[in-house]
Amino acid sequence: MSVSSTEVRLAARPHGWPTAETFEITQVEVGDPEPGQLLVRNLIMSVDPYMRGRMDDRPSYMPPFQVGQALDGGAVGEVVESTVDGFKPGDTVLHGLGWREYALVDARKVAKLDPSVAPLGTFLGVLGMTGLTAYAGLLRTAEFKPGDVVFVSSAAGAVGQVVGQLAKLKGAAKVIGSAGTPAKVAFLRDELGFDAAFDYHDGSIREQLRAAAPEGIDVYFDNVGGDHLEAAISAINVHGRIAVCGMISVYNATEPTPAPRNLAQIIGKRLTIRGMLVGDHGDLREAFVKDVAPLVAAGQIKAPEVVFEGLEKAPEAFLAMLRGDSIGKNLVRIAA
Repeated sequence: MSVSSTEVRLAARPHGWPTAETFEITQVEVGDPEPGQLLVRNLIMSVDPYMRGRMDDRPSYMPPFQVGQALDGGAVGEVVESTVDGFKPGDTVLHGLGWREYALVDARKVAKLDPSVAPLGTFLGVLGMTGLTAYAGLLRTAEFKPGDVVFVSSAAGAVGQVVGQLAKLKGAAKVIGSAGTPAKVAFLRDELGFDAAFDYHDGSIREQLRAAAPEGIDVYFDNVGGDHLEAAISAINVHGRIAVCGMISVYNATEPTPAPRNLAQIIGKRLTIRGMLVGDHGDLREAFVKDVAPLVAAGQIKAPEVVFEGLEKAPEAFLAMLRGDSIGKNLVRIAA
């Protein structure tokens, strides 16, 4: 049998900031699964910053989205039809073909989930790619150790808030976050337990970071790049470590952006700066879930979600995420 499915496509490559016209919503017919495939009805999907880079036609660590084709990304769905032993209709699965109602998914690229363990959204957020990014980036890439002073940019975002909370729970001497609104700053301090937080619109990031950490910082978890990275290099101590997870400040730039002007400090401070991709750290998944799931269940790690209702809201959810409108993780509920 075939089913009618709504999907969201890339209508045109954006120049600068994406707009509603970057996307188009259309209907397609999805046929029966071939051997080795599952037909999955998607229930909930994620929107993430890395998707912006895939809208450009340029070399990267992931292939670009194609104009006129459906986008993709993390989703949780229910198996409708299976050709594979070990999967049956009704199973709940995690896979990478979001942005559509129904997906034909290679069973080798699917993880079966137990929906009784946690709400489905957590498998796309704090117990999914988002949480593993924070966990691997802080503990492996940045080589965090108890007593470190940690600075996190975009700290009210889905990854940043988990980084800060993990650092606190694992013995950081101080955790500092930057965010873009007074409400986010208050959330970091009052709800998540950051020792200090500031609004980067309120003045020099370098000066605000120095005021928050006069003793300097030992670890910088970078989600922003640009002037945040420059400020962190200025404030970081000798043998400091920087994990570069994202550079959202340059994702929508239409002209080349200047590098930090103080890169020479890398030499004297003997800094370690490492880029990180969560896909390199799948070997940590079991330890990550074992470590973090009890903290989430106990309320020691908070992970707020903003849920947009209906697949047609996916572009709006994505644009809101890029603008930083939300506190926490943006998700799209496709079906109940």
